[in-house]
Amino acid sequence: MPSNTSFPMTRRQALHSGTFGVGTLALAWILNRDQLLAEPAKPDLERKRFDLALKKPHHAPKAKAMISLFMQGGPSHMDLLDPKSELTKLDGKPFPGQIKYDNAAEASSTVLGSPWKFAKHGQSGIDVSELLPHTAGVIDDICVVRSMHTDVNNHVQSIHALNTGRIVSGHPTLGSWVCYGLGSETQTLPAFVALPDPVSLPVSTTEHWSNGWLPAVYQGTVVRPREPRIPNLDPPPYLKGEPQQKLLKYLEELNRDHLSKRPGELDLEARIASYGLAAQMQTAAKEALDLSQETEAIKNMYGMNEPATADYGARCLIARRLIERGVRFVQVFTSNQFWDNHGSIRTTLPAACKKTDKPAAALVRDLKQRGLLDSTLVMWGGEMGRLPVIQNNAGPAKVGRDHNTYGFTMWFAGGGMKGGHVHGATDEFGHHAIENKVSQHDFHATLLHLFGLDAKKLVYSRNNQELSLLDGHEGRIVKEILR
Repeated sequence: MPSNTSFPMTRRQALHSGTFGVGTLALAWILNRDQLLAEPAKPDLERKRFDLALKKPHHAPKAKAMISLFMQGGPSHMDLLDPKSELTKLDGKPFPGQIKYDNAAEASSTVLGSPWKFAKHGQSGIDVSELLPHTAGVIDDICVVRSMHTDVNNHVQSIHALNTGRIVSGHPTLGSWVCYGLGSETQTLPAFVALPDPVSLPVSTTEHWSNGWLPAVYQGTVVRPREPRIPNLDPPPYLKGEPQQKLLKYLEELNRDHLSKRPGELDLEARIASYGLAAQMQTAAKEALDLSQETEAIKNMYGMNEPATADYGARCLIARRLIERGVRFVQVFTSNQFWDNHGSIRTTLPAACKKTDKPAAALVRDLKQRGLLDSTLVMWGGEMGRLPVIQNNAGPAKVGRDHNTYGFTMWFAGGGMKGGHVHGATDEFGHHAIENKVSQHDFHATLLHLFGLDAKKLVYSRNNQELSLLDGHEGRIVKEILR
């Protein structure tokens, strides 16, 4: 406390006096873990406490952590992982059927065959485009799901559907639900981390890692794409050591008193918990994000020595380092509309693949060689695919493909998924999923199942309602893709 006052500082004064930064506000010992992190002794009689203490799953899990490689904008499945010979035969001819366009103004009914060649790879013989040579190299570890669909034909709504099970804003994301259901295996790093692209946030921005109406402790933490990746971790020099410890001790007392007079204020509890986490992060986060600890061979495997892949490779490597240290859920994003190939697909799609293919495959390979792939679920995909016909029919260099949420492709690796396996199919043109369809609700039920969670039992009580990620839908566990 300042020596020029004869009165104790209030909690507000302590928090606002000086430029302390996140590190100084970090209350490492606020509730001493026995209060903040302990399960209630009598859960049916006492007020529920929401925290990141480890929780027991409903059944034995296959996955302990998940890395979501979210390809925002909608990768063109028939040019990458779902080859269609009929499109090649009909290239430049009228489409022999009905098309559900999103952008009618630039639509055409002219078929666009894939400009890229496919070949079979691995012992599984799965067809992969020449645009994904590194993914082809790990295809035997990958489960390709060709029958995803949300039937919500625009970016934001389809993103919401895949992230929250609903098509409107304001609801908890998958990462928040997983952390709510299982807690965290680390108390020195966030349970849920988002790694956005340095160019821009994806469409729907921060809603990708929102806790919605779940308690704020389950919100994702953003790690910035540039240094300092987490700002203000260190206190000013004059507060390091004993001065900081004295301030923390005093703030702990203030916060205990403040919280005791306001029982049930979940945002207050979450904020106090975040201060405690931040204190632990002063050392743990810097160590986890320090890529200089990695060998040159590993960094080169992720493409960090190449301009096109350096940034995305670094973020994939950070994702591995985070889950290796107990982080539960990590999202790695591409920039806004990066895969939204409405025009110039012959140049924009190869560029997107160039940036992400090598790092994504390296992540799978690296997790496997470290013995982490069996317990870490990796997901690759976006909120939609593309249509089989030309959009912007203004010459070969300018053509593109419009949105298609009626049938598209995602791939998964590890965490209990079958490797070298293809599930489902779209029609002969890649427009609609027709075989073994997987909706967003099936997607969520299956992923939660891999984490040992029953999607119907994972509920949150709010306004006298029992709410879940499935939002009242059935949600089939897709057992055909599980080991």
